[in-house]
Amino acid sequence: MQLARLIGPDLLALAEENPAEVAELVDEIHPEDVAQIVAELEDEQARSLLTALPTDYAAQVLARLDEERQGRLAELLGARSVAAIATEMPADDRADFFSVLPDSVGDPAFEELERVAPQAAEEVEEIQSFPEKSAGRWMTTDYIAVDSTLRLGVAIEEIRAKAADAETVETIYVTDQPGHLIGTLSLRQLLLSKPNELVSEVMHGNPISVPSDMDQEEVAKLIANYDLHTLPVVDQQGSLLGVITSDDVLDVIREETAEDMEKMGGMEALDAPYLKIAFGRMVKKRASWLAALFLGEMLTATAMAYFEDEIARAVVLAMFVPLIISSGGNSGSQASTLVIRAMALDEVKLKDVWRVVRRELAAGLVLGTVLGTIGFFRIVVWQTFSPLYGKHYMLVAITVFGSLVGVVTFGTLAGAFLPFTLRKLGFDPASASAPFVATLVDVTGLVIYFTMASIVLHGTLL
Repeated sequence: MQLARLIGPDLLALAEENPAEVAELVDEIHPEDVAQIVAELEDEQARSLLTALPTDYAAQVLARLDEERQGRLAELLGARSVAAIATEMPADDRADFFSVLPDSVGDPAFEELERVAPQAAEEVEEIQSFPEKSAGRWMTTDYIAVDSTLRLGVAIEEIRAKAADAETVETIYVTDQPGHLIGTLSLRQLLLSKPNELVSEVMHGNPISVPSDMDQEEVAKLIANYDLHTLPVVDQQGSLLGVITSDDVLDVIREETAEDMEKMGGMEALDAPYLKIAFGRMVKKRASWLAALFLGEMLTATAMAYFEDEIARAVVLAMFVPLIISSGGNSGSQASTLVIRAMALDEVKLKDVWRVVRRELAAGLVLGTVLGTIGFFRIVVWQTFSPLYGKHYMLVAITVFGSLVGVVTFGTLAGAFLPFTLRKLGFDPASASAPFVATLVDVTGLVIYFTMASIVLHGTLL
């Protein structure tokens, strides 16, 4: 960002006065730095700068901009320039680029792409044919594959011929005659093996691959677990369709993390940057969850009304209602956050539900005892300075102690169990948000509190 601020004005001035020299200037500058410059320019200035950049470099810059800005700049650039720039993009970036363009811009640009680079257009259609957030949608077709029957010397010549257009050359994929993925070759193997050896003799067999319809989050986990730089995507017959690269996985992880954070905050996931999403859409995504939580909290009011007589006869009980229900909600939120994180990292699975429940039951009892003890001594100590809780303060302290143990334990169990329930039903466990768990525990917390009070204070205050 600091570099972008330093060179931004000079680069823009050069693009307007002497575009031919821009290519020389950006030769030593990373496209991300230029993308940051473009992001801060007015649309017309950004168009001028992109036009002055070499086409392959402009492709890298444009691919790094947010979706809304890509659409606006594409409209200013025109169909011919957009098609030329898209031709220089990796296949996966190209498909993603056309998927976010408005029809008024994307359709004529795609027609131009079909005219000047029909193979690139076919790759766009192939990748876009797969479902959103699937492995097929994230793969690139710019990879290198060689036939298993080739001699290594011949294979190396093929690799050299294909390397310039490939997005990655770290791993070479090996296929049989029908095109089924059967192995991989590393550059190390190519360098250390003899030219007359067969590819099939030196390749690593049984390569890790994923089906084209696998969810992108599962793909990211697989790449992380096996420490892979690339991951091949195959169809139902095992034919190689494309590869997913580690840079794409970083995008997936960032997207999934942001989505989970939004869900855990008690709202639908935003599908655009915060400052870019339309105000009405943002309010709509937040209002649905808030309305659901509000309806849930109405049950709390119903529970309070049910225990109206107890509150009227022992007003002191009302003083501890916020304390009780907030403690239960906090403990439930803690438990749900821990379990959701463990699920996301594959530390726990559905089969571990009862192990987790037993663990959280013990944790809830301990945590409830700790909070209950604090609450108990707070009442006792405070009573020595001010007779706020009346002559039955000790029974009130015992009520608060027992209620906190029960409410915190229930909240912890609810927070731990809910993500498993959602996963079992086919929903995202991240939907077990902190506000949702807190709302659930609020009602049960009141029931536990007033039930405990009716037992302990029976014959005295009640």
